[in-house]
Amino acid sequence: MPQQLSSKEASLFRSVVRHYEEKQYKRGIKAADQILKKNPKHGDTTAMKALIMNQQGKTEDAFTLAKEALKMDMKSHVCWHVYGMLYRSNKNFEEAIKAYKFALRLEPESQQILRDLAILQVQMRDCAGYLQSRHQMLQARPQMRQMWTGLAIAYHLAGQLSEAENVLTSYEGTLKHSPPKTDIEHADAIMYKNDLISEQGDTQRALDHLEKNGKKNLDHLTVMERRAKYLFQLGRKDDAVKAYKALLDRNADHSVYYDELMKVLDIPGEDEAAKKAVFDEYAEKFPRCDAAKRLPLDFLTGNTFREQAKHYLTHMLNKGVPSTFANLKHLYSDDFKKDALLTLAEEYLAANQGEGKSGDVSKGKAAALYFIAQHYNYYLSQDLDKAMEYVDKAIEMDPKSVDFAMTKARIWKHRGNTQKASEAMDHARQLDTKDRYINSKGAKYQLRNNENETALKTMGLFTRQDAVGGPMADLLDMQCLWYLTEDGEAYARQGNIGMALKRFQSIYNIFEVWQEDQYDFHTFSLRKGQARAYIEMIRWEDNLREHTFYSRAALAAVDVYLSIHDKPVAEENQANGGDAVEKKKAVKKARKEQQRLEREAAEAAAKQDPNKGGQQQDAKKVDEDPLGLKLAATKEPLAEAMKYLTPLLQFSQKNVDSQIAGFDVFIRRKKYLMALRCLLAGFDLNPEHPRVHEQTVELRLALNKDQEIPERVLELVNAEFNVDAKTDIKKMNTEFWTKNQDSPDHVLSSIKAQKMLGDDMATCEEAVEELLSMDNVTFEVAGKALQTLRSWRSGQADAFRQAAHDKWPEVTLFA
Repeated sequence: MPQQLSSKEASLFRSVVRHYEEKQYKRGIKAADQILKKNPKHGDTTAMKALIMNQQGKTEDAFTLAKEALKMDMKSHVCWHVYGMLYRSNKNFEEAIKAYKFALRLEPESQQILRDLAILQVQMRDCAGYLQSRHQMLQARPQMRQMWTGLAIAYHLAGQLSEAENVLTSYEGTLKHSPPKTDIEHADAIMYKNDLISEQGDTQRALDHLEKNGKKNLDHLTVMERRAKYLFQLGRKDDAVKAYKALLDRNADHSVYYDELMKVLDIPGEDEAAKKAVFDEYAEKFPRCDAAKRLPLDFLTGNTFREQAKHYLTHMLNKGVPSTFANLKHLYSDDFKKDALLTLAEEYLAANQGEGKSGDVSKGKAAALYFIAQHYNYYLSQDLDKAMEYVDKAIEMDPKSVDFAMTKARIWKHRGNTQKASEAMDHARQLDTKDRYINSKGAKYQLRNNENETALKTMGLFTRQDAVGGPMADLLDMQCLWYLTEDGEAYARQGNIGMALKRFQSIYNIFEVWQEDQYDFHTFSLRKGQARAYIEMIRWEDNLREHTFYSRAALAAVDVYLSIHDKPVAEENQANGGDAVEKKKAVKKARKEQQRLEREAAEAAAKQDPNKGGQQQDAKKVDEDPLGLKLAATKEPLAEAMKYLTPLLQFSQKNVDSQIAGFDVFIRRKKYLMALRCLLAGFDLNPEHPRVHEQTVELRLALNKDQEIPERVLELVNAEFNVDAKTDIKKMNTEFWTKNQDSPDHVLSSIKAQKMLGDDMATCEEAVEELLSMDNVTFEVAGKALQTLRSWRSGQADAFRQAAHDKWPEVTLFA
C-alpha cells in the first residue's frame, strides 16, 4: 500500500508539481527531498523527482529512480504516467504508449494521460488507437469544439471520410446560434468539412455546401478557387468561365488561372489565335501584368511568336529587368524559339548603340548584353567564350552591377575554374555587403573551391555575433541545410571524411528534429482551430525524407561510408593534414574550447535564474567529437550507411541515384535479393543509365563467384534476374560499349565493367586515356575517369591528370 501524506506534505507535493511545470527544478528537487525524508517509500514523489532529474540531463538516474517508484507503488497512475513521459523524452514512443495505457487503466478519467496517449498515437500514426482515444476525449468534454474537430481528424487520418464529415455535422447541430463571421475556428471548420465532402468525390454536394456557407467565410480566395474548380468538374462551363475570370481579375499574374480558363473554354491546343485573344484581353486590361504578356510565348509559333517575343523582350530590356532571361529560358527546349530570342536580343543591341539623354539607351544596351551573356552561358546554348565576352562588355558599362558580376562567376564555374569563380563571386559580394543573398552565394562558391574556413567567415558576417560556438553554431541552430550540405561535400572532396560525416550527421539530425517538431502541433493546431493546416502538415511530414536536401546529403554520406568500407583507415588518419600528434593536439584544443564556451553559457543562464542552472535545455551538450574522428573510425560503415539509405529507398523510390546507392550497399553486405530489387528498380527508372549496366555485370559476377549463397536465395535471384549464369557477360558488355560508343559516360562504365571481368590493367588504362580524344567528352566525365584510375591505384593517374589539364587548362580539378 502507498504511504498516505499529511496535509502539509500533500501541499508540498503539489508544489513539486508546480515547480516542475514552471521549470524551477532545484526548488522541485528540494521539496521532493523534504517529502521523501519523512516518507521514503512514497512512489508519486519519487516519480516526480525522477521526472525533474530527467529534465536536468540525468537520464540514467531518472530511469533508475522511476523504476524504484514503480516498485514502491505499482498501482499508481502517476508512477506509470511519469515512466511513459521518460520514455517519451528519450524518443522511445512504443514503450511510452505502453506505459500511458497502463496508467490509463488505473485512472480512466485522467484527461492529461489520455491527451498524452493520443498525441503519441498520432505521432506514431496509430490511427486506430488515436481514433479510440479521441472518442474517449470527446465523451469527457463534449462541450469543447476542438474535441469534435479532433475526432473528425482521427476519422480522416483513418480514411473514414464520411464518418469525419458526420462528426462535424453533429457538432453543428448542437449550436443554438450561428457563430459570428469573425469566428476563425468556425470558418476553418466549414472549409475543412468542404474538403471532406470533396475528397469523397461528391462534387455537387461540395459545391452546394460551399454556396451555402462560403459567402460569409473569411478565406475568400479559397472559396473562389474551389467554386471555380467544382463548376468545371460538374460541366457548368459558362459559370466556370465567370468564376476563373473573377479570379484573374483578382490576380492576373497567377499562371494557373490561365491554364484552367483555357481548359474551361475548351480551346484546341493548335488554335493559337483563340488562346492569344484571352491573354491579350488581360494584357490590355492590366497593362502592368507580366503573365499575360509572357505566357503566350509558351504556345505561339513562327512569326506570331517572333512578334510577341520582340514586344515582350523590348519592353523588358528597356526597363533593364535582370530576370528577363530567367523568365524566358524555359523556351530554349524549342530550337526555333531559342534562336529567335538570340536574334531579337542582337537586333535590339544593334539598335541601341548610342547614348540616350536620360540614360535609357545605355540601360537597355547593358540589359541586352547581360541577356546575351546568359544565353551563351545556358547549357542548351552554351558558348562560354562568347558568354565571357558579352558579360565583360556589360560590366564595362556598369561596373557596380551585382547581377553582371554574379553571371561572370557562373561562367567561370561552368568552365570548371572554381578558384576564379570563387574570386568573381566574392567580388560581386563586395559590391553590396548588405545583401544576405549575395553573401550566401559568395560562401557557396568558396565551398565549391574547398575554402571551408573562408566560407565560414563569410557566413559569419550575417550570423549572430553573440552566438555560443561562433558562426557554425548559429548556422546549426538556424538549420541552414544548403551550407551544411556544401560544407560536407567540400570536406569529402578533400578527403576529410570525419568532418564530412559530421556535417551529414547534422543534416540527418535536423530532419529528425523536423519529424519530432510535429509533436507540439498535434494540440496547438486544434487549439488554434487550424484543421486544414494540420492535415497538410501531417501529409508533409509523412513524406519528409523526399526532401531534396535529405536525398543529396544521404547519398553523399553513403558514398563516404562506402569509401571507408572499401579502404579502411586508422582513426588518426581521418583529419585532413598534419601528423597524428598534431591532430591529437587539435582535437584536445577543440574540446577545451567547446567546454569553455558551454561553461560560460551555463554560468550566464544560471545568473538569470539560479533554479535553471542545471537545466538541460539552457546549455548545449559538449561536442565530444569536434573533428568527426569517432564517426570516421566506425567499425561498421555499411550499417551506418543503412541509416541514411533506408529512408531514401522508402521515400525516394523514383530517384535512380537512390537505387544505385542501395545496390552498392547491399552488394557489399551480400544481400543479393535486396541488391537485385534496387537494380531492377533502377532499370525501370532509367534502363540506359551507365551505372545500371555496370551494376548488372557486378551482380552477375558476384552470384557466379559466391559459393556460400543459400540455394533458395540463388533460385529466387535467378528467377527475377534477366542475366542468367550462362550469359556471356563479356559479350554483353562489348555490345553495350558498341551501342553507346559516342557517350563518354557509357564508355567509362563499360571500361569499369571490363576491369571487373578480369581484363588486363594496362588495356583498361589505355581505354580510359582514350576517353580524352572523344569529341563530346566533358571535363566532368574526365574527372570521373581520373577518380576511377585512382581507385584502381593506377600508375597512369598522374599522366591522365596532366593530359586532362592540357585539354582543359582552366579546370581547377586537373591543376
